[in-house]
Amino acid sequence: MKRDGRTLAHNVLEEMRMLAVQRMREGESPAAVAASLGMHRGWAYKCKAAASGRGNGLRALRSTKGTGRPRSLTPVQERQVFRWVNGKNPRQHGFDFGLWTRQIVRELVAQRFGVSLSLASIAALLARLGLTPQKPLQRAYQRDPQAIERWVTETYPAIARQAKRDKAEVFFWDESGFRADAVHGKTWGAKGQTPVVERPGQRQSISAASAVNSKGAFWFETYQGALTGELFVQLLKNMMAEREKPVHLVVDGLPAHKKALVKQYVASTAGASTLHFLPGYAPDLNPDELVWSHAKRTGVARSPLRKGDKLKERVDAQLQSVAEDPALIRSFFRHPSVAYISDL
Repeated sequence: MKRDGRTLAHNVLEEMRMLAVQRMREGESPAAVAASLGMHRGWAYKCKAAASGRGNGLRALRSTKGTGRPRSLTPVQERQVFRWVNGKNPRQHGFDFGLWTRQIVRELVAQRFGVSLSLASIAALLARLGLTPQKPLQRAYQRDPQAIERWVTETYPAIARQAKRDKAEVFFWDESGFRADAVHGKTWGAKGQTPVVERPGQRQSISAASAVNSKGAFWFETYQGALTGELFVQLLKNMMAEREKPVHLVVDGLPAHKKALVKQYVASTAGASTLHFLPGYAPDLNPDELVWSHAKRTGVARSPLRKGDKLKERVDAQLQSVAEDPALIRSFFRHPSVAYISDL
């Protein structure tokens, strides 16, 4: 019974070819060698012919790695696909959808290169290029890239230098809201059966303001309702009451931050407090946003209120635990979006 060479390992076949040629060179017939190895005699003749080829010798008998089916796109075309997708929008290529999908990439490849690929091939291509499906960040189209660049390269470094001369601290301020019925993140469940997370039927809500410092300092206070100019001034007073050094406070352009009475209060501190405003529509420049993101991922959203629990008490306790963890606070400043912040 003849062997099927396809069932043998490459190294075994290589050794058999070497042995067969050696025995044939010693005088054995190809038919006898093939029969003793359980192979068809045609296999022995092929081994002999390969080893007899000009400039080949026994090297022609060694196993080589199969190249497999050639790719449909050239390396240059694959790099072009990467440039299309990375940091770009399908609308820039004539599509009416703002997010990349395998189907859109497939259509674009067909349009530009005349190559039809399966969705599985597109997925393999994107993975090979280092592209993965991700939840995108949302940014307002009103953002001013030039203003953001000036803030990062000129405005903030000047603030940091001034604070150093004043022996002051730089804090970043922001406000956020918490709800008892908010659920963030995902959980596991049987396919086709959406898991149910119990939460309070009563919609408790609380607002909070906080200020964060790159050295690990953190101040916060919770309050009810929306922020007004009067409330902002009171919160500033409460924060400043705990400060021993002057404060350069970076805030966003919320109308309450720009009220006349806020300016009057800041002026009355005689340099103890100074306000600086971030560029519009650029919350990613504020590390305090990362504090809120952490708090909402790890707090009530992951551990819903039980009967009798008060949202304010839970939020106060959670933010207090953040304040007691300077290493955690400093870690927020290592995020790429706020890497421009340094203690000059």
